[in-house]
Amino acid sequence: MSILFQPVTIGNLKLKNRFVRSATHDWLGTADGSISDKEVALYRNLAENNIGMIITGHAYVQHPLGRASVNQNAIYDDKFISGYRRLANTVHASGAALVMQISHAGRQVAPDFQAGLTPVSPSAVVDANTGILPRELTDNEITDLIYAFAAAMARSKSAGCDGVQLHVAHGYLLSQFISPHTNRRTDIWGGSVENRSRILREIITHGRRMVGKEYPILVKLNSTDGISGENYLSPEDVLFLATTLKTCGVTAIEISGGIKEAPVITSKPGIIRPEDEAYFAKAAQAIKQAANIPVILVGGMRSLEVMEEIVAGGTADLVALCRPLVMEPDLITRLKNGQAKAACISCNGCFNQAGLSCRCRQPTT
Repeated sequence: MSILFQPVTIGNLKLKNRFVRSATHDWLGTADGSISDKEVALYRNLAENNIGMIITGHAYVQHPLGRASVNQNAIYDDKFISGYRRLANTVHASGAALVMQISHAGRQVAPDFQAGLTPVSPSAVVDANTGILPRELTDNEITDLIYAFAAAMARSKSAGCDGVQLHVAHGYLLSQFISPHTNRRTDIWGGSVENRSRILREIITHGRRMVGKEYPILVKLNSTDGISGENYLSPEDVLFLATTLKTCGVTAIEISGGIKEAPVITSKPGIIRPEDEAYFAKAAQAIKQAANIPVILVGGMRSLEVMEEIVAGGTADLVALCRPLVMEPDLITRLKNGQAKAACISCNGCFNQAGLSCRCRQPTT
């Protein structure tokens, strides 16, 4: 049997295989941020088709400024717990695990998103993707954010989710803190990478007090901003962050990269050949060696052979997929039954508000 279909344990979380559905915003949430019937059906389909672990689309922890886009799920209040409990029960019925991803948009919002409100960020740096100028967070607001994330972690556990994942990637608020491009503060929250990561340590510390020592806490971590230069996230910063997270008791790290000012880095188009796949693999390998922590790799994996090499070779412990599972929610079942690769051609046509749909495909035999 392929190593990908063998069980694995990270922390105290036992998974039936090495396949992860990476967090994917599906635009299917209700207007108030609650879980919808359509989302339950989507997750049921994924779970019934042999996914080991499903990470939810990012749920925002603070209202209204934490919200990144329309129809995004929320977890800033206890009223959202019941919807996630329903989702967890649905996923568990098919033997899959559910991890809730929690997030805050920071400055990375649509230009017309919050009429009359100014987005917040560690520093007042214009978002070149939208032209939005955020305002700098005050020290008291940062403290409030820490408790908002910790409370969301507790809600994840109360809902019966098998773990929680902090979204520290793709240019959202926690990613903004760790990058010198968006964090130009001169107080205890900025400057050195140790200061820029202070908010992560505080969130994990306060969160642990609420969820206990054993509850799985995962982190999705940027391995790069997608733009090179001394004023952007460096490989040295990333290794420091990974070892710091391990010391803080993080259960596993999912490796990704890019911000919306460098849009093709996160979701590279045209992944057709095996050599195009797994474009964050070198970063994952370096992090695994430096931090000695379970690693989940996302980013352009399409063929079973490449995914097997990633896990068997020790680059990562699990592989995470996003776009291929939009095209084929039953992809893992197909791979188990002999299909060699995903049909997804990485055209990024699935990034739409029509419920995640795309029909562009390549031959799969």
